Amino acid sequence: VQLQASGGGLVQPGGSLRLSCAASGFTFDDYAIGWFRQAPGKEREGVACIGQSGISKNYVDSVKGRFTISRDNANNTVYLQMNGLRFEDTAVYSCAATITYLKCYNALRWNYGMDYWGKGTQVTVSS
Repeated sequence: VQLQASGGGLVQPGGSLRLSCAASGFTFDDYAIGWFRQAPGKEREGVACIGQSGISKNYVDSVKGRFTISRDNANNTVYLQMNGLRFEDTAVYSCAATITYLKCYNALRWNYGMDYWGKGTQVTVSS
């Protein structure tokens, strides 16, 4: 199982980035996918979750209205479109997979329950 996040970089406040999570080694559309982030000196926190079909989605309050999660099951990829980036969005962003959407949904709050994790990509918001 492999999950690889990419698309991070340096962006000014108010700017945008689109992260990608490429998956392989498992039946992608059987799994819900979540994005998580970890800032320096802080615990990892959930960002967003998407269900297997792409219809069910959930976001933590701090990113609602600014971030959009989507998936392309034909290409085994999940995206995180990030608009209106803020200094506090600076973190390493990682994607993770779990077999049920409910587990992903709960993982956003409780930070456990995801089955597979990938390496992250750095997002730095700075002027």
